[in-house]
Amino acid sequence: MVGAGYFAQFHRNAWTRIAGVELVAICDRDPAKSPDYPDATAMLAAEALDILDIAGPPPMHAATIRAALPHKPRAIICQKPFCQSLEEAEAVTAQAEAADVPLIIHENFRFQPWFRTMKTALDSGRIGRPLNLTFRLRTGDGQGPDAYLARQPYFQTMPRLLIHETGVHYIDTFRYLLGHPDGVYADLRRLNPAIRGEDAGHLILDYDTGARAVFDGNRLLDFDTDDTRRTFGDAFLEGSAGTLTLTGNGTVSLRAHGSRESEVLLPTQDWPDFAGDCVHALQSHVVTAVTEGDPFENAARDYLTVMRLSDLAYAAHEARTRLPVHFA
Repeated sequence: MVGAGYFAQFHRNAWTRIAGVELVAICDRDPAKSPDYPDATAMLAAEALDILDIAGPPPMHAATIRAALPHKPRAIICQKPFCQSLEEAEAVTAQAEAADVPLIIHENFRFQPWFRTMKTALDSGRIGRPLNLTFRLRTGDGQGPDAYLARQPYFQTMPRLLIHETGVHYIDTFRYLLGHPDGVYADLRRLNPAIRGEDAGHLILDYDTGARAVFDGNRLLDFDTDDTRRTFGDAFLEGSAGTLTLTGNGTVSLRAHGSRESEVLLPTQDWPDFAGDCVHALQSHVVTAVTEGDPFENAARDYLTVMRLSDLAYAAHEARTRLPVHFA
């Protein structure tokens, strides 16, 4: 692992629970975090690694990936936001492909069990033709001058927050559930004057099929749950034959069109770690892909599309209009 900051704890916990995996080394520039190495160069020179997991912030991504490529790991996982710009991400993705080293982005929200359950129900035709997908983000951690300082203080100074840091999870999840959109509209705003970027807004992805996906995000508001960081909000996936509902306790239920009865597809559970143990699920997927030759989800090449959609959302907000999607 590269990086031992706040979110890296979830990476580390997940690796220790995956069968057949040994976490052999961690590097971080801060000696107080008790890393095995002070930097990635020293670690790569000393260790024979199958998987390199980059759990640090964007400024270290490109240099760390480039340093790792000559060592030919069987896979590199990199946290998001991926690199410092789309151009940098495109360049390092091309370099990884040229070196024949799989590069996977640690976009773990699509691995949350409620979204996997929704995908299974959708693919099996349980709700018929999908028409509306709505996610209401209500983290409740964005009020006042101390917003985000306890956990991720850099949120206060990010020029782009709601979509770039948080909404991008749902752009990827919407693509996972409904596929590639045909148009984007966004209306974004900053409600807390203590931060630099936007902390509320709406993002709409439209599809030529007639479906719409709506991200309704507000980091100042909360919702009815004992833990806002379990599901981060609630969701509705509505189709011609039924509706899937996600509530704050992690339950997914299905109500058939015209019925008032609901079937629980995913019951409430005591998940062992972050957001339905989605970090463990993603990293387990990578291990399986490496050892059994399965295809990787969230390969960097595909994730560049998510980044382009994020940039298009900001452009749509500035233009105050829907913008068509001209890239795959």
